[in-house]
Amino acid sequence: MRNLIPSWIRVPILFFIVAGIVEFFVDSGNQPAFIKYPAVLMFLLLVLFILIAIEGIVGSLENVMFQKLDPEAQARFLADKEKATEFPWLKKTYLKLLGSKPIEQEGEIILDHNYDGIKELDNDLPPWWKYAFIISIIFAAIYLLRYEVFSGPSQIEEFDTELAEAKIAIEAYKKTAKGLVDVNTVTVLTETADLTAGKTIFETNCVACHMADGGGGIGPNLTDNHWILGGDIKSIFHTVSEGGRAGKGMIAWKAQLKPLEIAQVASYVLTFQGTTPANPKAPEGDIIINETTEAAEAVTDTTETASPELKDESVSEPE
Repeated sequence: MRNLIPSWIRVPILFFIVAGIVEFFVDSGNQPAFIKYPAVLMFLLLVLFILIAIEGIVGSLENVMFQKLDPEAQARFLADKEKATEFPWLKKTYLKLLGSKPIEQEGEIILDHNYDGIKELDNDLPPWWKYAFIISIIFAAIYLLRYEVFSGPSQIEEFDTELAEAKIAIEAYKKTAKGLVDVNTVTVLTETADLTAGKTIFETNCVACHMADGGGGIGPNLTDNHWILGGDIKSIFHTVSEGGRAGKGMIAWKAQLKPLEIAQVASYVLTFQGTTPANPKAPEGDIIINETTEAAEAVTDTTETASPELKDESVSEPE
């Protein structure tokens, strides 16, 4: 196998195989691994050096062994090596595509005229050239009919169509990719994992101003239906991201929190609606009834009007 593939082909192939394996297993994001991690580049250079060194060592050993052979054995070795490195199928394909006559058959296509002893051969065009020319004619005819006779879409129209499809695909992807949420696409997160993450973020960053139960302190009460900057999920997301009122409101958290984290804590804030904090702060802002508030009040009303047996089953004891 080694004699069938020259070293100038073998070394690059092996090197790129190793580089591909490294790129597959090393997580480097959008950058190639050898650019992001200098250690990977050093490793690949070391691999290339080792491959070249191995080829040099093996070649030197072959040369030493060749010198120890008798003349007849050397002749056989050279003949076998030359035969092994030939690619008959490649040479045959090349000659077929070239379409030229062998030297011994050139007498069949030589022309009669003579220019100071220089004669001319009547060679045909190479088959690959003729096939390409025929294909180009067929393509031109189809193109002419498609876009000129039957008024096919122009390149500008095709570009606009693809651009519109791409925008639709991006919007669809944003709806399913939580990490790409923004103030225009945010929705209330109801999964337990998201609300748990939102609770952790709230307890880490927000309890100093709003208290752990949302009753409010420096910041406003989050349990009533009074809101200063809006009480729907988009308004809360915007307030957390961009901050509250200038000079006396909450700071902007977009530098510390990712969009998904802002959506999680905003969704958790809405879970305070309808709860009773230990020391509720006086209402601030305007009364805003949103879908979450209505749902919370409906659940509260249902619980209050239910029978004592149902209330005992549906309301768990606080931890």
